[in-house]
Amino acid sequence: MKVRGLGTILVLGAAAVVLLVASGALDVRLLWRGNEAVAVDWFGNEPKAQAAPPAGAPFWKTQSPAVEPIAPQGVPQSFADLAERVSRGVVNIQTSKTVVGQEFPRVFEEFFGGPPQGQFQQREHKVPSLGSGFVISADGYIVTNNHVVEDVDSIKVAFTDGLPELEATIVGRDPKTDIALLRVRTDRELFALPLGDSEKVRPGDWVVAIGNPFGLEHTVTAGIVSAKHRVIGQGSYDDFIQTDAAINPGNSGGPLINLAGEVIGINTAINPRANTIGFAVPVNMAKEVLPQLQATGKVTRGWLGVVIQRITPELVKEFGLADDKGALVSKVMPDGPAAKAGIERGDVIVEFDGHPIADWNELPRQVALTAIDRKVAVVLVRKGDRKNVTAVVGKLEEPETTQLAKAEVGGATAFGLRVQDVTPEIAGQLELDEATGVVVTAVVPGSPAEDAGMRRGDVILEVDRYEVKNTAQLQEKLDESDEGTLLLVKRGDATLFVPIKRAPS
Repeated sequence: MKVRGLGTILVLGAAAVVLLVASGALDVRLLWRGNEAVAVDWFGNEPKAQAAPPAGAPFWKTQSPAVEPIAPQGVPQSFADLAERVSRGVVNIQTSKTVVGQEFPRVFEEFFGGPPQGQFQQREHKVPSLGSGFVISADGYIVTNNHVVEDVDSIKVAFTDGLPELEATIVGRDPKTDIALLRVRTDRELFALPLGDSEKVRPGDWVVAIGNPFGLEHTVTAGIVSAKHRVIGQGSYDDFIQTDAAINPGNSGGPLINLAGEVIGINTAINPRANTIGFAVPVNMAKEVLPQLQATGKVTRGWLGVVIQRITPELVKEFGLADDKGALVSKVMPDGPAAKAGIERGDVIVEFDGHPIADWNELPRQVALTAIDRKVAVVLVRKGDRKNVTAVVGKLEEPETTQLAKAEVGGATAFGLRVQDVTPEIAGQLELDEATGVVVTAVVPGSPAEDAGMRRGDVILEVDRYEVKNTAQLQEKLDESDEGTLLLVKRGDATLFVPIKRAPS
């Protein structure tokens, strides 16, 4: 009986060992170091020895803990149904503008190889241009880029569903966000695209771009959202969606669409050095400005009255900050909302109206979207201490588009320059001490300004030793000059005199 009982115990013990081995709770490896056996702690009382990787094996992790690979959600087998559904709401925009150029009779070129002196003639030319847009209401409102319709003489809109070309009028333009609102008149109800929510878009989401690249009507391209909140140096309100869906000249103003057929962006800019990097204005930004464009034709923005700059690692150390979040105030405009609220130079604004300011360029966008005369809470850091103040948002005074265009018809154009007043935002971007002077926004190719070496972003401080503080004073002084003039220009940290000639009339 004892032998039988002992045998039963041994059988049960062996079965338990098998179960422990199968479950992984018991390690039955026998390790050898040379000719010497090494005992292994079966119950985890001592840490297990880590086996060295095989010779030549990579030292990084090569296996995913996931049992199954992560498959992209919502991968479409085809974009054809989506493109067919939304294409009726996408339009081609054809514009033309009149430019004046100098040319000479062709006979001189044929027989003498060039024009004789004094034989240039002034001629007007119609320059056509193409862009894209999309319908947002059945009664004829269309969204496109401001740069597609800026300074043009005529606008025609072409549809794909059998509707004839229609003349369009500009309802309103906003150069700062590059958004324009057009209107066509027709008895037919138009197919409108719904506007989605660009805040819900995530990098990696599928998107489709439809437009008129290089005149190729209703071209459909697909890709993903590459990134959000891109700043590309276009202005104070940069907040672009980046996509790898192909965007080319002529796509400007067209829609960037999600798989639900909603517009989540307005295709606006490209990187000319890469055909897979395009940028779109988030549709949520368009939603903020479109009601104002429809009502008044322009956008009124809030103003805080500060010049701000990015916080660099050096400034973090200099100001004793915890991190580089926020906007550093480099100047406070006298009698502005910030000055009245007690904001000082050297303060770091970290929160505005309940919105954390993680990056310095978020502040201008938040201020611009705030209603005029509204009281807002501002949180700032001053000498290491957090401080709460209340500011009453003012109105950002901007020159009327028509007034600016009228001013540029005068003296600056005769030299091949396009200019505008230096605003506090521009002063901040160019790191100017004061928001005064006139900034060059464009230099006409082949003009005296280009010959003189003028550049976009130059700030004109003086004309013939007379200080100029705005475009009106600049135009007056340039109109007084005969054959040429002497400009004092600020370029970066340097100040230089630039002699410039007037274009022959």
